[in-house]
Amino acid sequence: MADDQGRGRRRPLNEDSSTSRGSGDGPRVKVFRASSSGDPRVDPRVEASRERGAHEEAHRREGGPPERRPWGDQYDYLNTRPAELVSKKGTDGVPVKLQTNFFRLKTKPEWRIVHYHVEFEPSIENPRVRMGVLSNHANLLGSGYVFDGLQLFTTRKFEQEITVLSGKSKLDIEYKISIKFVGFISCAEPRFLQVLNLILRRSMKGLNLELVGRNLFDPRAKIEIREFKMELWPGYETSIRQHEKDILLGTEITHKVMRTETIYDIMRRCSHNPARHQDEVRVNVLDLIVLTDYNNRTYRINDVDFGQTPKSTFSCKGRDISFVEYYLTKYNIRIRDHNQPLLISKNRDKALKTNASELVVLIPELCRVTGLNAEMRSNFQLMRAMSSYTRMNPKQRIDRLRTFNHRLQNTPESVKVLRDWNMDLDKDVTEVQGRIIGQQNIVFQNGKVPAGENADWQRHFRGQRMLTTPSDGLDRWAVIAPQRNSHELRTLLDSLYRAASGMGLRIRSPQEFIIYDDRTATYVRAMDDCVRSDPKLILCLVPNDNAERYSSIKKRGYVDRAVPTQVVTMKTAKNRSLMSIATKIAIQLNCKLGYTPWMIELPLSGLMTIGFDIAKSTRDRKRAYGALIASMDLQQNSTYFSTVTECSAFDVLANTLWPMIAKALRQYQLEHKKLPSRIVFYRDGVSSGSLKQLFEFEVKDIIEKLKTEYARVQLNPPQLAYIVVTRSMNTRFFLNGQNPPPGTVVDDVITLPERYDFYLVSQQVRQGTVSPTSYNVLYSSMGISPEKMQKLTYKMCHLYYNWSGTTRVPAVCQYAKKLATLVGTNLHSIPQNALEKKFYYL
Repeated sequence: MADDQGRGRRRPLNEDSSTSRGSGDGPRVKVFRASSSGDPRVDPRVEASRERGAHEEAHRREGGPPERRPWGDQYDYLNTRPAELVSKKGTDGVPVKLQTNFFRLKTKPEWRIVHYHVEFEPSIENPRVRMGVLSNHANLLGSGYVFDGLQLFTTRKFEQEITVLSGKSKLDIEYKISIKFVGFISCAEPRFLQVLNLILRRSMKGLNLELVGRNLFDPRAKIEIREFKMELWPGYETSIRQHEKDILLGTEITHKVMRTETIYDIMRRCSHNPARHQDEVRVNVLDLIVLTDYNNRTYRINDVDFGQTPKSTFSCKGRDISFVEYYLTKYNIRIRDHNQPLLISKNRDKALKTNASELVVLIPELCRVTGLNAEMRSNFQLMRAMSSYTRMNPKQRIDRLRTFNHRLQNTPESVKVLRDWNMDLDKDVTEVQGRIIGQQNIVFQNGKVPAGENADWQRHFRGQRMLTTPSDGLDRWAVIAPQRNSHELRTLLDSLYRAASGMGLRIRSPQEFIIYDDRTATYVRAMDDCVRSDPKLILCLVPNDNAERYSSIKKRGYVDRAVPTQVVTMKTAKNRSLMSIATKIAIQLNCKLGYTPWMIELPLSGLMTIGFDIAKSTRDRKRAYGALIASMDLQQNSTYFSTVTECSAFDVLANTLWPMIAKALRQYQLEHKKLPSRIVFYRDGVSSGSLKQLFEFEVKDIIEKLKTEYARVQLNPPQLAYIVVTRSMNTRFFLNGQNPPPGTVVDDVITLPERYDFYLVSQQVRQGTVSPTSYNVLYSSMGISPEKMQKLTYKMCHLYYNWSGTTRVPAVCQYAKKLATLVGTNLHSIPQNALEKKFYYL
C-alpha cells in the first residue's frame, strides 16, 4: 500500500460503506493489500464486506457487546477443569462472609435460550431490512428476542421444527420467512454469553448513558478538573456470564479521563520549523486515543496525512464533496481551520476479517484526547486531584454499586427488557464465603518472625540478620558522586554502614570517584574508570530522576559490562527517614550481589517456581522482551535464576519460552546435581481471550518438551502446574465495608465452573479498594489439594525483596515484570549472562 503512511495523494474516500453502516463514523476509505506486482487491487468482496458492516452495525444498535471486553474476553470458553477434581474449594483458614461487586440474575426454573436460523424468500441483502420485516411478528416471537439478521434468539420454543411466516417490507414486497429450530443454547457456549450481554446492553439503554469506546459513561455527571484542562466521566464496566451456580452481573465503577484539548491544540504547540514540524507532530500524536464528540466513538491515531486538508474532496454517493461540506451537512459542524492536516485511524479488526485496511479519516480539531501520558502520570498534583474522585474506599464503592442497581431496578425501560426475558436482578450485591489463610513465618538467619496481620515485617529488620550474605561482605565496590554533593554522600554511606551492620552485611569503604558535573557522559566515563578495579557493585549518586542518565548507567552496567549498579537520587539521600531508606538500600545491595534477605517456610522439596512476563519496547513498538525468573530449590540454597529474550510484541505466545526454561533447568541441575521434581509455572501477561491458544500451543509444548528432557536422563517427567496470573481484574471484595486482609481466598460462587481457578488477596491496601488477583490453573499434575495450591501461591507472594511485605502476585512474576520492563524501557538489549544469578534488576 503505497501511501499507507500518509504520504502522497490518497485515493478518493468511499462514503458508500459508511452510509451503509449507518454508524455515524467519519468518512472511511478501504485500501486493500497490494498484489505480488505491488499495485493496489480491487477486492471482489467489497459488497460482501459492506453487508457485513451493516450486519455488525445492526448488531451494535440492538445493544451488541463492545469491541473490546475489559473483564477478559467474555465469550472465550475453555474447559480446563480436571475431570478428577471433584471440588476446587479449600477448607483451611478462617471463614469470612464477603460482599462482591456482582449481582445475581434470577431466572425462572424452566428458563432457556432457544436458537433459530431465519431465511427470507426472495432473499434480502440488507440485514436492517430483514430485521424490519421480522419485527412485524414481535407478538409471536415474544417481546424479548434478539435477531442479528440471520440468527434468532428467544425464550419461546415453537411447536414446529420449521415455522413459516409471511411479511411485507416498507416497499410492499411480499416475503416468505422460514424460521428453523437449531437447538437450545447451553450456558457453556459463547453464544449464550453473547445473548446475555445483548440483553444487558439493552436494559442499560434506559439509564441514558453514552457508549464511549467499549464502556458506558455518564457525561452529564462529568467532573471538571479545570486547572489541568481535564474532565472525568463516571461510568460502568459490566460483564454478565454463567458462574458456578448462577448467572451473575459483574459491575465495576470506572472513570474516563477526557482532556479538553484537541489534537489540533497539540499540533499548534509543536515546532513551527518546517524541517521538524511534521516529525514532531507525529511523535506527539501517533498512538493517541481520541474521542469524536459528534458520534461518541474512540479511535487510535495511526498516521497524519499532511498531503490533505479539510478542503480535500472524496466521493460520496456519486459526487465529490469536501470534508468541510461533509461535516457541515451531516453533523452541522463548521471546521474552523481549513488548512490543518488530516488524521488516519486504521480499523485493525476489520482488516483481519476482510483482508483490507479500513481507514477512518478524522479532523484534528474535532478529536479530543483521552487518557494520560507519561508526563501527566508523573505530575503529583494532577494524580492527587484525580485520585480524590477515582480512588474510592470500599464503602463508597459499595454505595455506588447499590445506586447503579437501584437505577436499573427503577427505570421502566430497563425493567421491561429484563422482564421480557423472564429475568430479574437481585437488589443487593452477591455475598460469598471466603477464607483467610493464616500468617506465614518469615525466616531470617537467626530465627523466624510472623509476617503480621498486615503482612508487613519491616519493623523486624533492625533485630534480624539477613538469611544469606557474602562471607567477606561487600569488600570491593565503588561510588560515583558529584563533588558538590560530597556531604550528602558521607551522610548516606554512614547510614548505610549502620543499617547493613545490624542486618549482618559488612560493608567496607568504597572506592570513590568524584565527578565535577552531572552530565550523562561524565557518569558513563566514570563507570569505565571504575570497572578497571573490577568492583562487585557500583553506586551512583545522581541529582534527579533523569531518564536518559538512568538508562545510560544501567546499560553500561548490564549490557556493556556485567556489574550491578545502584542509583540513588539526592532527594533520597536528603530524606529525613534516611535510616529506613538506608535499610532498603542495604537489602537491595545484598540482593544485587546474589544473596537472599529472607525466606518462608516451604513444605515441598525439589520445587522450582517460574515466573514469566513480557514488556513491550518503548523504542520500537514491534519488539518486546520476555523475562523468566526461576527459583532453585528454596529449601536448599534460596537462590534465583533469570534470563531475558527478545520476542514479538504482537504474539501472546513466547516462541522462545522453552529455551529459557531449559536454561533454568540446567542451572538447577548444576546447583543441585539433579533436575527439579516439581515445577510451578506462573504465567503473567495473558488475556482471557488468549487462553485457548495458550493451552493448545504453549502448555502442551512445555509438557512434551519436559517429557523429552527428563527422558534423556532416564527420569519421569516432573509434577507440573501451569497457572495463568491475571492482576488486572474488575472483581472486588469487601469485608464489613472494609478491604479484606492479606491471605483472603475466594474459590466458589464467583469463580467459573469450567475452570480450576481461585481469587487471592495477598497484599495490604490502605487507600482505595483492593483488587484480588485471579489464578487459573490451566494444567496440573502436582497431585496436591486446591487449598495447598492456594497456600503455596500465597507463600510465594512473600518473597519479593524490594518490599518487606507481600505483593499482589507471586514474587517470581513480580521479578519477571520488573526485569522485562527494565530491558524494554531502559536497556533495549539483552543483559550479560554473568548477571543471571543476581537480582540486578531490583
